Amino acid sequence: MVDYAVGLFQQLHPDNEVPEEFAGKREKAVSTNERLQQEAQAVLNVIENPEVAQSLRQDKNQNLQYLREHYNVTLEQINALYNFGQFQYTYGNYSGAADYLYHFRVLSTDPDLTISSHWGKLACDILTGKWDVALEELNTLRESIDSRAPSVPAFSSTSSSSSADPALSQLHSRTWLLHWSLFVYFNHPQGRTLLLETFLNPAYLNTIQTSCPWILRYLATAAVLSRKSVSGALSSRVRHSIREVVKVIQMEEYQYQDPITAFLKELYVEFDFEAAQRELSLAERVVANDFFLGEFRDDFMDNARYLISEAYCRIHQRIDISDLSERLNLSKDEGEKWIVNLIRETRMGADAKIDLEKNVIEISRPPLPVYQSVIEKTRGLAFRTQALGAAMTRTQVPVPQEDPQPMIVEGAR
Repeated sequence: MVDYAVGLFQQLHPDNEVPEEFAGKREKAVSTNERLQQEAQAVLNVIENPEVAQSLRQDKNQNLQYLREHYNVTLEQINALYNFGQFQYTYGNYSGAADYLYHFRVLSTDPDLTISSHWGKLACDILTGKWDVALEELNTLRESIDSRAPSVPAFSSTSSSSSADPALSQLHSRTWLLHWSLFVYFNHPQGRTLLLETFLNPAYLNTIQTSCPWILRYLATAAVLSRKSVSGALSSRVRHSIREVVKVIQMEEYQYQDPITAFLKELYVEFDFEAAQRELSLAERVVANDFFLGEFRDDFMDNARYLISEAYCRIHQRIDISDLSERLNLSKDEGEKWIVNLIRETRMGADAKIDLEKNVIEISRPPLPVYQSVIEKTRGLAFRTQALGAAMTRTQVPVPQEDPQPMIVEGAR
């Protein structure tokens, strides 16, 4: 990193000499690297031994005792792996830093340093573009956060937790995780679907609503992008993600909104197709200029048009093909192809008929039985009641017993 900084200085100031402070920084970095490497090498020589690797177990305390008895490995030597890995990270050797932090995490019994090494390795995997490994690390870190209340990442710009409150500390960690996960979810092939699974989890959805409502942009975009991926193999949460996302957008409209969230609101809440079309044109610019969403611009527009077509067909019994094509900013021929594919993919073929002479689509839907309506409206009521009862039980505060002696109020005599 020092050499890189020198190169930038020479490019910006070709006529000036390089300040001496760069040479001092480089010399200090080299000496620190040599010292930390010597401290960490003692542990690496032990754990890289195949016999030692086979003898290690899941119990970290047992492993530490085994290494201390047979190889004189101390906690200070294990912590040297963390220090060396962190130093490797600071000067840009991300692959090496990930390896050292991984070895440290396997042996360490310090919970704070262990969770910090999780954050560090995730950062290294993101910076090296190893998205499969980064996804695995992200899931491991999420499990660690959900099972305890760690501090905010030590590898981030925030040095420590701002509060000793475990619940607030866990909220901070989940907020960091939501932001860091965007790098993984918008680069991994299945990332958008996995984003919906994570962000719609009640704990993380509550985190979004509490501390970072702007994440709704990426949640809404993932719901739109996953429209074509919906299949029986996916969870119910993903298949009904649009419905859940729209509810959250309505609830959080007072503190956050942008053209992407406004598009879904106009389409599924107001059923204003003209307003939805206007918001979609604005959303296209937002997606095209967003750091995470730029490469998904064409897919977003493709899926958004399908959502408009699908919603339009569901609330109309007679549709003018030319009118619908105009709403989608498509030519007549392109609009006909869109509608035919939409009818095929939404399984409305038995209920929809295309009249080419009149250039319209006629959709006939049988009325929903009243019993089915009741079932649809009450589905999940028992589960929600059970969840509410469990939440009330957890938060119930025991009432202190009253003093059996009567209380005498001053002045009551």
